Amino acid sequence: MKCIFIPKFGWRKGGYKCKCKKGYYPWVSETTKPFNLIYEFNGSVVEAAWTDKLLNNDLRYNVMYTCKQCAEGCEECKDSSPCLSSYNWAFRVSLLIISILCIFLTALLACYIYKYRKLKVFKVASPIFLCITLLGCAIMYSEMAAIFPVLDSLFCIVTKVTRHMGFCITYSALLLKTWRVSLTYRVKSAHKLKLTDKQLLQWLFPILLVMAIYLGTWTISAPPQAIYIKDWNGLKFKICDYNWWDHSLVIGEFLFLLWGIKVCYSVRNAESFFNEAKYITWAIYNIAIVNILMIFIHLLILPNAGADVKYLFGFIRTQLSTTTTVLLIFGPKFYRVIKGQGDSWDNRVRARGVNASFSLNGVGLVYEETTDLYQENEELKEEIHKLATQIELMKLMQMEINNRHLKTKHSGSSHYPTPSVTITANPVSVTNSSQNPIVKAAFSRFETADGPSPRISSAAELASERV
Repeated sequence: MKCIFIPKFGWRKGGYKCKCKKGYYPWVSETTKPFNLIYEFNGSVVEAAWTDKLLNNDLRYNVMYTCKQCAEGCEECKDSSPCLSSYNWAFRVSLLIISILCIFLTALLACYIYKYRKLKVFKVASPIFLCITLLGCAIMYSEMAAIFPVLDSLFCIVTKVTRHMGFCITYSALLLKTWRVSLTYRVKSAHKLKLTDKQLLQWLFPILLVMAIYLGTWTISAPPQAIYIKDWNGLKFKICDYNWWDHSLVIGEFLFLLWGIKVCYSVRNAESFFNEAKYITWAIYNIAIVNILMIFIHLLILPNAGADVKYLFGFIRTQLSTTTTVLLIFGPKFYRVIKGQGDSWDNRVRARGVNASFSLNGVGLVYEETTDLYQENEELKEEIHKLATQIELMKLMQMEINNRHLKTKHSGSSHYPTPSVTITANPVSVTNSSQNPIVKAAFSRFETADGPSPRISSAAELASERV
């Protein structure tokens, strides 16, 4: 208790009133629920009760004029009601276990990619960047362990680092690969633009260095703190505070995603083996939509959600962004490996004019940093083979147009329409109002979806073998 003298009462016994200090409540309020009317005590009455306790062993003083400490987390209280929100630890542990399993699975995926890195489905996608992507995903999964306990300053620091650094690692690796496709796709000359994995890593390192310096400066100068907020029941729980450091970093990441969306939009029509550019584009769109949606839910829809609901939101955001990214980037690759097609080219893409040297990276099998003479010969063979097949197709078209014996005779005024042929360098497209069986046979050789690329003529084969 603390006692305050009553003005104009004089310097004598009982000339004061007593009440409980901040953080304490009168014990008698517990016995008078739901009234809770007694908060101050007259000094004369308190002294009389104290005298009876000493002389007559009366318990009235212990019952009526004592204060008890408020429940944990309460600055002020009227009774012993809790002020802190309770955690459903079984529910939180189950979500944490799922996140730990996801970390373990990303490690297994990285080991599998390293073991089968020479398969074409992994090789053309840069195994080193695939492993970097998985590393970033594992770090983002670790955020669920950082926000699992009751938060304090240390856990808030770990939360910020895992969230932002994991995002930076994962999506920098994906966006740099897509940017390489964009640069290659925009080249209009015959000169091939080559950006190796080593060159892309030289771009990736400064991005990660800037993020590390920002997070380190933030941690040293103004480390994030855990603050209390109230849920929809008026109970308090701790979350990490948000200040201008968070806002600046979120704006930077949002601009980074906007640039990624722009790059993905620019390569929407680019042809690549195994369609990885398309899956990366979907992953970038997904992370942008998920983060915007979660910010909208946290700030506008459910700003006063409880501690367990906030944890559930964090789990959903991690799964929708990180797990979806893993499924989009690595699911189609492992599906091809399971089907036994992990080491075969997509002939539909090759038939459209994309040779083995293009690939997703735009520079061929950039996993090999040194110039490979055998690879160069294979590329020249493909180009000669492609030109030879186009020349032979032109021969067939000209033969059909100029050979009157191939025209169908019709009675009356009907005439066989003259076929309209359009041949471009890459890809070959033919428009014919009534295709001849010769033309169909020629096209059937280009449209083979599986198996090795066929040789159209012995001349083409001989020309390609001479390279």
